[in-house]
Amino acid sequence: MTDLKTEKEQERICSVANLLKQANKPIRILGAIAWNPQIKADFFAHQAQKLPEVEYSSFDDSPIIEIIREARKHIFPISSRVDMWLETQANAIEVGARMLANVGKPSFFTFCRQAYGEPTTRLRYDDQTPLQLAESVRDRVARLNYLKIDIDSPKIYSSEDISHKIETAINPHFGEDAPQITIVDELSANALATSKQIRIRRDARFTEQDGIQLINHEAFIHVLTSINGKKQTKLPILGEGHVGTTATQEGLAVFAEVISHSMELNRFQRLADRVFAIQMAIEGADFLQVYHYFLERTQGNEDQSFESARRVFRGDIITGGAPFTKDVVYLFGLLRVGGAINAIGRYSHYYSSSQVMLFSRRKVSIAPFN
Repeated sequence: MTDLKTEKEQERICSVANLLKQANKPIRILGAIAWNPQIKADFFAHQAQKLPEVEYSSFDDSPIIEIIREARKHIFPISSRVDMWLETQANAIEVGARMLANVGKPSFFTFCRQAYGEPTTRLRYDDQTPLQLAESVRDRVARLNYLKIDIDSPKIYSSEDISHKIETAINPHFGEDAPQITIVDELSANALATSKQIRIRRDARFTEQDGIQLINHEAFIHVLTSINGKKQTKLPILGEGHVGTTATQEGLAVFAEVISHSMELNRFQRLADRVFAIQMAIEGADFLQVYHYFLERTQGNEDQSFESARRVFRGDIITGGAPFTKDVVYLFGLLRVGGAINAIGRYSHYYSSSQVMLFSRRKVSIAPFN
């Protein structure tokens, strides 16, 4: 086994980590597949009867692939767990690069499936799938609706209200690392976070639970894990998000919502609806069909239905058959994180924590360091 304590080995590993960070830097999936606001305006100008026309900029992945090839020359997967982890990072970054190089093509879906899975993807150590969990959520919501139990909370808070709530909650914990809270006009979700900023869409409205959910999901998971990663100066790849970390990030974030009691049932229902919509698109449904599916699920909310359908068709073919499957990872990631935590609890009496995480590393992307 490679001796990680030697200076030479440390230099090799740090060099590989820096190369992978360099390779990952140009890969910005959501930015590359974002839709111009005019597409939405045109869609409704045609009374929601015409498929959107979307064009994407071309992406040259060859410089990234070359850097990854150079990194792989110094990775020896059979020598140590760290090398196995570095190889996993290299593979994920390559998938992300090839995904962007195939935006707007049928092959885009091939790399989406590799990156995020799909509704029928089964866990390695569990027979469950995101589609099965989505069906379970739908059945439970249907029972509550049959009993006429209202699961909707009033959206009484503005983006300014929620911004203030988040700042008040996080500033004492984050100190000088506290992210800037910014209200913006255009955003693909109600809120998005990086290590330095949490953006909130100006026209979004929020419930009381939404505020708690954003604090736990965006701040205490996405922002804090990003800050922690960026503080690892010798292995800077730990501070980088890529397609290989998405399921764990979103799984942890949704898990945080659940254990903080901020996950409302209608939020679970929206996550489930996204999984069903992705499966519809895989089976050939086009943008209009998925839009009308969401229109029915939201009781006629046109704006929300467009945004939900757009999430499914970003970067892919509007006519169906090859969707963007990222929204599967919210439930898939929750299953993976839950499975890993269950494994730790079940086997920690027999194995060390590092052995349990090695067992679980196919479920959760965590660097296997002692």
